[in-house]
Amino acid sequence: MATISTHALTRSFGPVTAVSDLTVELPTGVVGLVGANGAGKSTLIKMLLGLLPPTSGTATILGFDCLTEGFAIRERVGYMPESDCLPLDVSATEFLVHMARMSGLPTNAARERAADTLRHVGLYEERYRPIGTYSTGMKQRVKLAQALVHDPQLVFLDEPTNGLDPAGRDEMLGLIARVSQDFGISVVVTSHLLGELERISDHIVVIDGGVLRRSTSTADATQVSGTLLVEVTDRADEVIARVRDHGAAVQPGRTPGTFAIDLAAADAAQWVVSAVAELEVGLVRLQRKRHQLAEIFADDASSASPTIPTPTAPATPTEEPA
Repeated sequence: MATISTHALTRSFGPVTAVSDLTVELPTGVVGLVGANGAGKSTLIKMLLGLLPPTSGTATILGFDCLTEGFAIRERVGYMPESDCLPLDVSATEFLVHMARMSGLPTNAARERAADTLRHVGLYEERYRPIGTYSTGMKQRVKLAQALVHDPQLVFLDEPTNGLDPAGRDEMLGLIARVSQDFGISVVVTSHLLGELERISDHIVVIDGGVLRRSTSTADATQVSGTLLVEVTDRADEVIARVRDHGAAVQPGRTPGTFAIDLAAADAAQWVVSAVAELEVGLVRLQRKRHQLAEIFADDASSASPTIPTPTAPATPTEEPA
């Protein structure tokens, strides 16, 4: 079931077209929206929230028309902005109670929801402190909490790990996964860190210059490849030589003791096992390589010259045992 559906959606600002003829469906679960700065992500989100009318085309969110039913959409959708926008002189509790009441909750219900939401994001003990005394990671959690406090069916999270250290990013990604898995809330998350999206997204949508480049499940984008990754403790050259004797194509790796084998040769894994046993060397790794999201952009570059940035954070391991 699609939570978001667009058909020929277009938005122009004078001679500049920010979103062009966009037709796509976003399923339930966690959807990663990828694009460089200026790719059209913010314009798309504003149109979906009913804050910006399209030049042409249509869009629906949770079955509501984005052009005519924006208020009903915003009642059911949460939004975590990328920019710093929090009031620094009030506590997280005060802020969330206010946001919950703005969404229509009675005062007592708003206080309960605020407390529950702050507990979920790990700020319950610090809920009465002024937001201005919070660290960057804590402020990001407040922004996530305000997007969730009115119990939405869908949330937009714009660069939710911005400014966070590796530990903070891991914690935020864990919270996002819980939002979908434990509470059944669909998530659309924008990020330029492809490794993060590989970890948490069920589906990936790539836009560039306002044009749809790719819409695919993360499983399809990161499916296993036809390459076997091998790492041995020593004597790698001799192991490679023996595998090549069987006619397999072998490519030495960048680090000592590593190499890759083309799995067009069906018995390649067995040849490696036999070689290391005969040479009495240690076998550290024998794994099928998985594709990575960065390869999507490499493929697109050859045909469309997209401006998607290369990932700036290391991706998580993407191999599985052979």
